Amino acid sequence: MSDVSGTVRERLTIGRLGEGNIRRRASGWWGIMMLIATEAFLFVYLLFSYYYFAVQHGRAWLPDELPEFRLSAPDTAILLLSSVAIWFGERGLRQGSRLRLLLGLAVGLVLGIAFVVIQYMEWMSKPFGISSTSYGSLYFTITGFHMAHVVAGIFILASLTLWSALGYFDRTRSSTVHIGVIYWHFVDAVWLFIFFTIYVTPRLGLG
Repeated sequence: MSDVSGTVRERLTIGRLGEGNIRRRASGWWGIMMLIATEAFLFVYLLFSYYYFAVQHGRAWLPDELPEFRLSAPDTAILLLSSVAIWFGERGLRQGSRLRLLLGLAVGLVLGIAFVVIQYMEWMSKPFGISSTSYGSLYFTITGFHMAHVVAGIFILASLTLWSALGYFDRTRSSTVHIGVIYWHFVDAVWLFIFFTIYVTPRLGLG
């Protein structure tokens, strides 16, 4: 009787998430990789624009005070910890632990929200706006574009956390989790390049 119930539950789960969720590299995997490739080129273009202005104008184009680490450094650490948390959760699922998956996703979700809040606080602390100077325009465009990706990632993590709590995932049905984790790691990796460009290079005399 328990075997029959398990089979019925398994079919219902597959029906809710789609049979493509069974394989780790289902069609959605290729989709997310194409999306990441496209978005990566957009970020490269934005960062190239930053460096172009930096080379053309040097120190003169920067604000009077260099971008501070007071909020950006802990915010970066929070985002990196979120990647560690969801990696921990996904690895747990591969080992058959749904609880680890749920815990990792939930912690990653909370840390992602914390990143958004701190980034917003930093925006509010800036003495310039998006239309004040060329620096302000690029600063808010680059960080704002990244913030949009973080917010999208938060919705993904929230969905995965809910589905994980409902028991939709296991070792064989894990591609949805894998795809969401790949996207979040991409968002975090991009932030490292943004952080280095905006907060580190001015102190190295590169921008």
